Amino acid sequence: MPWAGTDPAAHQSRCSSTPETAHWLRYARHRPTRFPIGQAGAQLRPSPGRAVAAAMAAGREVPVRDGAVPEPSSAAGPVPVPVPGSGAGAGDGAGSVPAATRLRAFAWCREFLAGSWKLIAPDEFGIEPVSGGLSNLLYKCWLPERVLSVGDEPRQVLLRVYGAILQVSTPIPCGTSCPPVQGLDSLVLQSVMFAVLAERALGPRLLGVFPEGRLEQYIPSRRLRTEDLRDPNISGEIAVKMSRFHGMVMPFNKEPKWLFGTMERYLRQISELSFPQAEQLRKLKQLRMYNLEAEMRSLRDLLESTPSPVVFCHNDVQEGNVLLLAGREASSSDKLMLIDFEYSSYNYRGFDIGNHFCEWTYDYTHHSWPFFKATPENYPSREQQLHFIRHYLSEAPGYRRDAAPEEQACIEQEMLTEIQRFVLASHFFWGLWSILQAKISTIEFGYLDYAQSRFEAYFQHKAQC
Repeated sequence: MPWAGTDPAAHQSRCSSTPETAHWLRYARHRPTRFPIGQAGAQLRPSPGRAVAAAMAAGREVPVRDGAVPEPSSAAGPVPVPVPGSGAGAGDGAGSVPAATRLRAFAWCREFLAGSWKLIAPDEFGIEPVSGGLSNLLYKCWLPERVLSVGDEPRQVLLRVYGAILQVSTPIPCGTSCPPVQGLDSLVLQSVMFAVLAERALGPRLLGVFPEGRLEQYIPSRRLRTEDLRDPNISGEIAVKMSRFHGMVMPFNKEPKWLFGTMERYLRQISELSFPQAEQLRKLKQLRMYNLEAEMRSLRDLLESTPSPVVFCHNDVQEGNVLLLAGREASSSDKLMLIDFEYSSYNYRGFDIGNHFCEWTYDYTHHSWPFFKATPENYPSREQQLHFIRHYLSEAPGYRRDAAPEEQACIEQEMLTEIQRFVLASHFFWGLWSILQAKISTIEFGYLDYAQSRFEAYFQHKAQC
């Protein structure tokens, strides 16, 4: 399994010479000959999800840029863009959904779910917006109580309607010579990923897929809050879920091109950015003073010398992408589910864990400008990091659970160093992402302030590496 790092012979750790530890280190101590700089990943494009969550939590209207749905093939016409609901799994009822959207949703449920869904009239069809979506429009759809099930068809489902931003050219996990393909092809690959994860009980079941969106299993739940991440029981289960996710073999390109390929593309786009407002221009100029191109070269050099296994990563394990399942709150080990795999791809393990640790410090439900709150002191302590790492290792393939205490300590220390360095990549990635969002998003959110916060955290953390 590839590593980001220099030649292992030139990079021996203090504990790699022992037989017990060597078994674990062989799990991933190989690397590609260079740090790849391609464009790959299941889906590589900016998403407004963090700001959407903040706006919805504050009860503000959420304008959806590029959210129009492509015209359906039927005569029903295009689906209008509604304003998402104001609570997870809840909305204002059918009255808050435009008539054309309601009719298309009704048709999709009839055609793909069959059974009792074909026996009801349009005015009996239940639908309401669901908040918390990233780049998509989400709706809960259900059968009326009086209608009995015919077979095993679900009685309620989640309808995900893709935004138009997903219909443009999007890189996919193909070979290095494969050019970017159009959005619909990328969406097919997303559906493949979604189905595979569902089959492995790592995500909701896929119930129907069509060019404009898909039907998913509706899971009664709530999304985690930032403060939940510090709960030892929740943190341990997230670690276990992440480790299992990393252990999967997925039918995508396994070269770790996603991270730097995406950041290079973001940097090229940022170099051409301009804003009409003087205040935004001032903030952009301040961000450009960081000399981001040179800084990314420095980051690449650091990470190339940092061993980290290439695994299938979620790449965005923040609180809003983890469900607390209804009725399982008291469970010690099976109450959470990872969702929203738009950024998932083969990547370095250190990024996924380090990125998650960064999310301990950001709350996207703040009610006043800039609609997020950064609390650096909430970054997990050494003991909290070790708690996460130990739960992660308990599920890691190839890890010897009977290792001697000194060998366990060596492995943990190596992971702490790996994660500490990849935290820099998380700050850099989302900092670039947020600069672009400031230009393309109409959501009320302090994107440039968020970018400034991430780059300030980057340089503060860099001083510790």
